[in-house]
Amino acid sequence: MSERDLLGYGAVALFGLAAAITAYVLASVPASISPRLGLRGLKRRQALSRGGAFATLEPVIRAGAGLIARLPLPVLRRRIEAQLTQAGDILGLTGDEQMALSVLSSLGFLAIALALRDIVGTSPAVIALVMGSGAILPHLRVAGEIQRRQRQVDRSLPVAIDLAALCMGAGLDFPGALRQIIDKSLIAGEPLHEELGRILQLLELGRTRREALESFAERVPTEAVRDFVSSAVQAEEKGNPLVDVLRIQARMLRMRRSVDAEQAASRAGVMMMIPLMLIFASIVLILLGPFIVNGMTSGF
Repeated sequence: MSERDLLGYGAVALFGLAAAITAYVLASVPASISPRLGLRGLKRRQALSRGGAFATLEPVIRAGAGLIARLPLPVLRRRIEAQLTQAGDILGLTGDEQMALSVLSSLGFLAIALALRDIVGTSPAVIALVMGSGAILPHLRVAGEIQRRQRQVDRSLPVAIDLAALCMGAGLDFPGALRQIIDKSLIAGEPLHEELGRILQLLELGRTRREALESFAERVPTEAVRDFVSSAVQAEEKGNPLVDVLRIQARMLRMRRSVDAEQAASRAGVMMMIPLMLIFASIVLILLGPFIVNGMTSGF
């Protein structure tokens, strides 16, 4: 038996040993418990009912979360939990499951890089870049969902506040106004529909209006939401009529949205200068290109 055969058998034996150890560790560590209650449990059931890649990989993600739960990462875990809450409890993931998903994505990118090693290469820098890209991909997905929810809430909040002021002016209390907006104004599944529903649930569970509104500001920490929550809380503390505060806030939010739209339009004009300059340079090259080539070939 040659040395090459011995090395091959040794590599196979080491791979089998590593696979056996991995299987033993995964079997000995219990998987994390899937969320079943609250908005996170609802999002998990909806994600599983849709099927797809997440429903297939969900048991593996929970097994990895069981391993990661043993690691002493309290600060990172709290930060990821806060991000998932701001993202609307996307897919019903927990903080440990989000970290396990990052590890799984990193390993998946590594497998793709090894399959395409003739194209991307197998240097340590390339492998590290590929695995890092895979690890950060789930976090980018969560960050994109946070931005999307915040934009939609800021866009829908002035109308909702105005409707709440009209309902309270007609004789309804604050929870009744929220219930009317949720049932008859907003579309189910929209971020603001979910957030107002959370506020109403907290009020029905006995939380104070201040606690319910401050939890709304924690889930959607935008400037518009913070100003609305601060004004409503101050009105409650000082005894001012809430309906007047809501009317003022709706008007101020509309003015702010108009100012933001004007600023975005002015920035768009400046940003359009770069592609316009590139287009102008392309046209100049197309027109003068033949003359430049003729001059170069003729020796000028």
